[in-house]
Amino acid sequence: KDANGRMTMSEIPGTERIIEAELVFLAMGFVSPVHEGLLDELGVEYDQRGNVKASPDKRTSVDKVFVAGDATRGASLVVHAIAEGRKMAKHVHEFLTKNV
Repeated sequence: KDANGRMTMSEIPGTERIIEAELVFLAMGFVSPVHEGLLDELGVEYDQRGNVKASPDKRTSVDKVFVAGDATRGASLVVHAIAEGRKMAKHVHEFLTKNV
């Protein structure tokens, strides 16, 4: 836990590995988005509450990066995350098939 009592993640040395992939989906659980690391490295924009900013079709400010669920709305009910994940999947599918 950090100084505010929130759970934190830490790397375990020697466990790193590279997995080649064309597409990656991250399911990060019931936490607010952690800016340090992937989100900051991608360069996504955040809203006034610190959540990842997303358009209605679930695109972020970074080309080819989509987002849904708790990362866009903060900690919420799993039913909202599921609904947004389905909506995002539809938009990702449309994006991929349009660009084939």
